[in-house]
Amino acid sequence: MAWLEEGLRAALHRDGCHLLEDLLQEAAASVPGCQAQADEKRYAARPKPVQCLMGRLTLRRDYFYSAVRHTGRFALDETLGLIEGYSPALAKVMCRAGASAAYEAASAELQAYGGIVVEGRQIQRLIQLLGPHLPETLNASPASAAAVPTMYVAADGTGVPMVAAELQGRRGKQPDGSAKTREVKLGCVFTQHHSDAQGRPCRDPHSTTYVASFRPAADFGSELRQEALRRGLGKAGRVAFLGDGAAWVWELARVNFPFATPILDFYHGAQHVRALTDALYGPGTAAAQRQFSRWRKALLRDRVGRVIAGAQRALARRAPQRQLAAQEIAYLQKNESRMRYATFRRQELFIGSGVVEAGCRTVVGQRVKQSGMFWSETGAQHVLNFRCALLGGRFDEYWEKRQPPIRAFAE
Repeated sequence: MAWLEEGLRAALHRDGCHLLEDLLQEAAASVPGCQAQADEKRYAARPKPVQCLMGRLTLRRDYFYSAVRHTGRFALDETLGLIEGYSPALAKVMCRAGASAAYEAASAELQAYGGIVVEGRQIQRLIQLLGPHLPETLNASPASAAAVPTMYVAADGTGVPMVAAELQGRRGKQPDGSAKTREVKLGCVFTQHHSDAQGRPCRDPHSTTYVASFRPAADFGSELRQEALRRGLGKAGRVAFLGDGAAWVWELARVNFPFATPILDFYHGAQHVRALTDALYGPGTAAAQRQFSRWRKALLRDRVGRVIAGAQRALARRAPQRQLAAQEIAYLQKNESRMRYATFRRQELFIGSGVVEAGCRTVVGQRVKQSGMFWSETGAQHVLNFRCALLGGRFDEYWEKRQPPIRAFAE
């Protein structure tokens, strides 16, 4: 049965290639721009090998060359939207596969699932060709988003393993001070229309879109703001910005989202309280554990001020790690206004940045942080452009904008 199915699929692909080739040749004379302009010379029936979803075919189309302008064109190629000898439909599945899996794995999956034979390096080349233009294509005509009650913006960063040339002169976390990774910044935008019966916020299904960039925080902030504007930032009833305690995250929020409610991820806040109790009472001691339990509950009751005051009194008496304790107290003081968790809960807002942290694992980690991978900045960026579009629900939109329907063939 399997042999019959696979043989029939191969036969259908061969017949499909012949039918498509005949159809395109029949319509070639009616495509836009098929007539030579005044300064052009026509060269008829130039062959062009093309690979499509069903296999390989050959197009014979006219070439027009202008000796005055020193330019040439194939009207049929332009109308069909051929990309490096690939049909748009094949290019689309190649980019989807390359955004989902390592290039060689993507090649194997295309052959296994669709009988499509393309090498991994061909998929890589196509993604590097189209990846730089994907953001500008998607942002060329911003969507007129409907008003939403609540919009969330979040940002985080994660390391991507890089080739040695990308790490020259960069300081890192290795024992010798060198770096093995470069930070890519990931931002996300999602919305909320409802809360559950207990008043807990519910993220709208399929509402999360992503932006990823190796650019400095100031430039990345502009990209993230542009995405939020496209999603309807100006029409949102309220906006909340979620982040961890990184200084660049809050500076980005201050500059680009000054009217948003800033919320420090509760898990990060609690982590710092644990570090504080360990510094004051000794790591892992019963006293540290008891105090952490009390202060964690205080955080959830809008009593971070009491936590700071209690920590300052404990620090004045005696602390095993005074410098670390002082640093953690300063952290709480700096973020006190972002830690009003009881207030945020009453407002039915999220108090965790889990969406963007999960995005660091799924959008970034699952594709560009696999074992043995080392990237150039451009190579990783172009893959992440496609991955943000794919996981943000905009992948098909990119191809629709890149290649609108052709009226001549539709008729």
